[in-house]
Amino acid sequence: MRGGILIALTWLWTMSTVMADPVRVVSMNLCTDQLAMMLAKPGQLVSVSYIARDPDASAMADVAQGYPINHGLAEEIYLLQPDLVVTGTFSAPATTAMLRRLGVPVAVFDPATSLQDVAARLLQMGAALNRRDAAEELVAEFEQQLAAFDQVNAAGANTGDASGRTGTDADAGRPRAALYDANTYTSGPQTLAGQILEAAGFANIASELGYTGPARLPLEQLVMAKPDMLVANTPHDSPARSEENLTHPVLRHLSTPQTTGQIRQADWVCGTPHVLRAIDRLAVERRHFTKRDRAQ
Repeated sequence: MRGGILIALTWLWTMSTVMADPVRVVSMNLCTDQLAMMLAKPGQLVSVSYIARDPDASAMADVAQGYPINHGLAEEIYLLQPDLVVTGTFSAPATTAMLRRLGVPVAVFDPATSLQDVAARLLQMGAALNRRDAAEELVAEFEQQLAAFDQVNAAGANTGDASGRTGTDADAGRPRAALYDANTYTSGPQTLAGQILEAAGFANIASELGYTGPARLPLEQLVMAKPDMLVANTPHDSPARSEENLTHPVLRHLSTPQTTGQIRQADWVCGTPHVLRAIDRLAVERRHFTKRDRAQ
């Protein structure tokens, strides 16, 4: 009996040690791929998902070339002998369940729905990989750069826009923009995309229309809202039928090269510091728009 208890205590001690400092980590989700690549010690991360190498989806496709890939199958991941698997809430739940039944520790990460979640996900990955100091450094750098955007936007709002609006509310002095994606989806202020748009200095028309999260925006409503800027993802080389709404003839009257902005989906699909690139690109579009508007 004592021997059984000793074995059980030894197993628990071993598992807690492994979880405290995992040596072989496998990621099977695009967003955990990137968080892990940013924070893992050399040799600690042994595999990432195959999507991590897709430049249309991954902001770190070039870095991912240096890692073996997996396809989220329980058999292949188990054979990699990981002592920790990191994944997303909606990524291959059957695989997650199977790995847990096999005794493989799995850390599940929720998708980021705000800019604040970026810091939270970094800290979560830092804790999972026992890389807390590295995570805190990245969070401090991210928050510093984000604060710099806020300062620029505040200064711009105080000067008013071309229509003469001034004020201290969140949308004062800001051009109005619409996020418009495949299948007519838009993103409200309670989404990562919506907060990226606002951090770049735009007012989101989704807020005006009563949308808070992701929602379908009828084309008629979009046209009637008359946004100053239409923002869409960079189209894929082989577009799907879901993107047909982006080529509707009426959008030609709504958008021109001067009133259309594009950002790489890879830069804002995940809650990582790479969202700063999306903010920066949109902020450049906003500054160009403001200059053109004031010159008229």
